[in-house]
Amino acid sequence: MSAGSHISVLLNEAVDALNIRPEGVYVDGTFGRGGHSRAILERLGPQGRLIALDRDLAAVAAAKDIKDGRFQLVHSGFSAIKARLDELGVSRVDGVLLDIGISSPQIDEAARGFSFRFDGPLDMRMDQSRGQTAAEFVAQASEEQLREVIKDYGEERFAKQIARAIVAARTDGVAITTTGQLAQIVAGAVFKTEPGQDPATRTFQALRIFINQELEELSLTLPQCADVLAPGGRLAVISFHSLEDRIVKRFIRDQQDRDQLPSRFPVRASELPPPRMVAVGKAIRPSEAEVRANPRSRSAVLRVAERTAAA
Repeated sequence: MSAGSHISVLLNEAVDALNIRPEGVYVDGTFGRGGHSRAILERLGPQGRLIALDRDLAAVAAAKDIKDGRFQLVHSGFSAIKARLDELGVSRVDGVLLDIGISSPQIDEAARGFSFRFDGPLDMRMDQSRGQTAAEFVAQASEEQLREVIKDYGEERFAKQIARAIVAARTDGVAITTTGQLAQIVAGAVFKTEPGQDPATRTFQALRIFINQELEELSLTLPQCADVLAPGGRLAVISFHSLEDRIVKRFIRDQQDRDQLPSRFPVRASELPPPRMVAVGKAIRPSEAEVRANPRSRSAVLRVAERTAAA
């Protein structure tokens, strides 16, 4: 796969899940390189509308290739979806798609600093116009902070040893400013890895999630999606990590579970408020054929929910 290329994961499954109405209004909360957006536009009629969001300036630039009056791209993270829609005068939409994964161009471009496979600046920001870089965090974080981030977001069992190694390198006067430097330090602190996995995989994942506040962004976004969806509107979320999928799964469960009261509470089930959203089908994963064609899709999970008429 060449730099700059990107294969949208679960493309047909995700767009099918939106149950697109030709005249509907839809939001692609993670434009990336536009694979899902283009597929949505193909199913919209002349009166349909698609609003895409992305905080990556490279994605914003890529969106200029779409010459379609029904399409609009806004430079924004999806956690501001309600505010962005309000600014556009849109109160209700018929579907929201969120593809939480990192795109192939982001991984394959050394200057972005997401991957240990290329030696580049240790950046990792989705939006390079603002915020703290991974290098800045690594340079000033305490050993305890480093350990917590690597353990919590990377689920790395050697988090303590890695954090200690990073601090030791700083103490020796090493300025950790490149992906190669960090990967080498991590490799020296990890004693055992899963077959086929680079020692730096979990640490790089943890730092990326932390720097971009990915779990917090997702947690803030999901309730807003429920607010902006019209009755019958669909929410489709593709996640690539167990921590993300857990947030999505719990959100849908909590939205549809009316029976949150103790079993002996004196209220009939019929008297409980109706659910705001209900799950649509079971979790969808890539087919064996898709994983063979695009190995990066192997951990993807698509969950779908539909907005009810409940307030």
